[in-house]
Amino acid sequence: MSAIRDRLAKALEPLAPKRFAYARFALALGIGLLGAIFFLRLSLPLPWMLGPLAACLLASLLRAPITAPTILRPPMTVLVGVLLGAGFTPGMMAGIADWLPSLLGLMVFLLVAAAACVTYFYRVAGFDLPTAYFAGMPGGLIEMVTVGQAKGGDPRIIALIHSSRIMLIVFSLPFILDVVTGEKVIARPTTGLSVFDAPWSVEVWLLVTGLVGIVLGRMLRLPAPFLMGPMLASAAVHLTGVTEFRPPYELVAAAQLVLGTALGCRFAGTRLTEIVRILGLALGSTAILLSITLGFSLGLNRLIGLPVLDLLLAYSPGGLTETSLIALALHVEVAFVATHHVTRVFLVMTTAGLVFRLVEKFRGPS
Repeated sequence: MSAIRDRLAKALEPLAPKRFAYARFALALGIGLLGAIFFLRLSLPLPWMLGPLAACLLASLLRAPITAPTILRPPMTVLVGVLLGAGFTPGMMAGIADWLPSLLGLMVFLLVAAAACVTYFYRVAGFDLPTAYFAGMPGGLIEMVTVGQAKGGDPRIIALIHSSRIMLIVFSLPFILDVVTGEKVIARPTTGLSVFDAPWSVEVWLLVTGLVGIVLGRMLRLPAPFLMGPMLASAAVHLTGVTEFRPPYELVAAAQLVLGTALGCRFAGTRLTEIVRILGLALGSTAILLSITLGFSLGLNRLIGLPVLDLLLAYSPGGLTETSLIALALHVEVAFVATHHVTRVFLVMTTAGLVFRLVEKFRGPS
């Protein structure tokens, strides 16, 4: 009994007032909520995520005392993972074989995108080779920072570049989709019932799939275990037809609010000149990535006939969580998009270190 009590106390330790900046987080959440309301009033895309992101980024630029402790992201990510898993339906199984050509195309896309971005950061931005290489990889923020630091890269620049890439792609993608395909991202997260109307079984399924998914994600050592584990657990019960539950939309909105706030707060405490410089460089790399994404999506649409919208979301190197939420809003098959993003992150994580060793060997001593 004492062992359980000790483990619980250790798990709750980050929430202690001395370690958790409650006042700064409350300010960040308030600013994020104002951003969401502003986006809602203007009917802008994904208001509960992009509104807080934009508002907290602006607050960071103005040096506001805001923060979003990392302990808050996992529970929100679990909720989104369960929601994404609900997009896996029994009827989609017959079409999985049709995804193989686009998954093969994804491998070519990664080679082209990585080569272009690494060259950009090395030749144009003037980064040293390890920093340019791991900043230019289209996926795996935590892994690229960790391995990049071990290889001699600057972890702060790598982290800021990847954060900027995700933020800029997620923010610009809904507008690009509107221009290219004419599809508008719906303004409100109306999927599922209201928390006041949902039966008690929805909360039970949400809790069970979330907890089982966390254990599954850690046991299988999945990348982003708090997202992929619950997504797999939720997908399993939905694919087998055991349940058709979806998390209440108020909880989905709250999760997007916290995630958007956290993404915008990643720049808090960074010098304004560095933020502006990194954002400028990230804007260039984002333009390169989105151009390559659009080119591959249009090309594959002609070759294999898959919709341009689906391919744009599947190939877009934004965050898995955020891009999947856009797919959900557009009623695109979430399973298709999520599978491609999981594959992208897995390929980048497993091959980046090996390829860097080959690059170093080919380049020789500097």
